[in-house]
Amino acid sequence: MDNRETWHSMKSTDFLFTVPPGVETRWATAENLTAQRGAAARSNAGRKGYPFFPLEAGEEKVIGEVRGHSGVIRWIYATVLDRSPKMLRGMRLDIYWDGASKPAVSAPLGDLFGLGLGLCVPFDSALNGSAEGKSFHLHVPMPFRSGFKAVVTNETDQIQKVFAYAIEFTLGDKIPPDACYFHTHWRRENPTTFQRDYEVLPRVEGRGRFLGSSCGVIVNTADYLDLWWGEGEPKFYLDGDGEWPTIAGSGMEDYFGSAWDFAGPYSQPYHGLPICDMARMRFSMYRYHVPDPVYFHRDCRMTIQQMGSWGPQTRPRLLAHGKPVYKAGPGLVEDDIRREDPQRLFGLFERRDDWSSCAYFYLDRPENELPPLAPWEQRVAGLGEET
Repeated sequence: MDNRETWHSMKSTDFLFTVPPGVETRWATAENLTAQRGAAARSNAGRKGYPFFPLEAGEEKVIGEVRGHSGVIRWIYATVLDRSPKMLRGMRLDIYWDGASKPAVSAPLGDLFGLGLGLCVPFDSALNGSAEGKSFHLHVPMPFRSGFKAVVTNETDQIQKVFAYAIEFTLGDKIPPDACYFHTHWRRENPTTFQRDYEVLPRVEGRGRFLGSSCGVIVNTADYLDLWWGEGEPKFYLDGDGEWPTIAGSGMEDYFGSAWDFAGPYSQPYHGLPICDMARMRFSMYRYHVPDPVYFHRDCRMTIQQMGSWGPQTRPRLLAHGKPVYKAGPGLVEDDIRREDPQRLFGLFERRDDWSSCAYFYLDRPENELPPLAPWEQRVAGLGEET
């Protein structure tokens, strides 16, 4: 079996007992930023002299770099002292592949690790998590052919006193010709637009795989109170799809592994709802397509509709609230929910809420043409007084 066949048939436990020839293990940490051989733990006579470093307001720092070698990033770990929404959204991590001038990975610190809305809670998934709500980890294989550079930046106006991390990778891996590069794309719309589906991943060209996303929603209670907000369908536009997608799901909460509204937080390997704040109507969820791949060969675009529902118990509250309700369907038509209709006990309506997301995908090139990460002030706006 050659290296390419080995790569494609690899399972999580297949190679625990083998040592591939010419492949070395390295960790980039605060004590060895470039993961050089024999260069770690030199401070303070090797007695934990430099396990972390501060990041001043506006400071950026290269936290890992390899030149002239192939390899695979296997795991990224991080923790910070100030875990406020301002920091989790205001700090960013960028990763460049093979000498590219534009980062393929570019996301706020918390969102990259699956924690939306600038909040930190315990959860565990197959790809990322937070063991006790105090740390972050990302288990996604990220191959490179000639090197990588990872940069952390504190874009906020305050000092981050502690940043500790580890980028664990191997060097010398033989990367198959058809292996793709890992990318992310973070975006936010506040509010979303009526009848324009929120784009988790705007159209990206190339061959690749949509790996999944973590999404955050701050419900527009001013217009819709605490009514259910997640009736919209997820859609995948693949390989030349125009107006209509190849794939459409049955509902937002179904796509994230639940059903019939959300009742509380849950965390499973490939789908979860780490944040389910019913009091503040804030939600953060993830879905990862690991056993159910979403491949594309020309292009990919992924969206989720913004749509809510009313029923016999909530219709009177909507009426008393006095805000217009627009019926889901062609055109933006106000729904006359005042009219009693025994044949229509439930209804779907168009919504505008505050949505944000971090999409994860593989692409056959080290750069993409998606917009750059939004300024930190836009990322943190409206997250709460603690920002």
